[in-house]
Amino acid sequence: MTLRIYGNRQLKTLPGKDTRPTSARVREAVFNIWQGKIAGCRWLDLCAGTGSMGAEALCRGASLVVGIEQSSRAIVIIQQNWQMVVDAEQEFRVLRGNVLGQLKNLSGKQFDRIYFDPPYASGLYQPVLEAIAHYNLLDAEGEIALEHSSQDWTPPEIANWEICRHKAYGNTTITFYRVREQVEIKE
Repeated sequence: MTLRIYGNRQLKTLPGKDTRPTSARVREAVFNIWQGKIAGCRWLDLCAGTGSMGAEALCRGASLVVGIEQSSRAIVIIQQNWQMVVDAEQEFRVLRGNVLGQLKNLSGKQFDRIYFDPPYASGLYQPVLEAIAHYNLLDAEGEIALEHSSQDWTPPEIANWEICRHKAYGNTTITFYRVREQVEIKE
């Protein structure tokens, strides 16, 4: 199976149902929402699957894309897909392993945009968001987009973060988080 992204570029996918690529409709919606904020950004793609979101970010000018994926078969596809679209001024890395373990290894780095699309029933939402907050991986002006099922889902609450958008697209919903603005109280 093949997948098309921005600029009618074709990506490879894994055969079978080991990965679930983000649908074209959802991908387009996320990039429309973040329009004007991708060029030059640092992008983190969690549970990257085929790498379609990271590839799209590279096509739209992200300066750095880092992907985390557990499947070694998927990593081969991600690297091939990203290599096809990356420019000389851009950089990408694909990290293999458990998403929580790899987030720890990113401590000290910050990202402007984070896309998180785990298997919906994985139970990863709360611990991964807590890890992102703990390691301070989200830039103060950045946002995280979580892809999840439209049914039976309660958004995790993370200290000092707020939900800034919530969009449903059929059976898929994207919930956007950002760092809550700190209001300075003058005495």
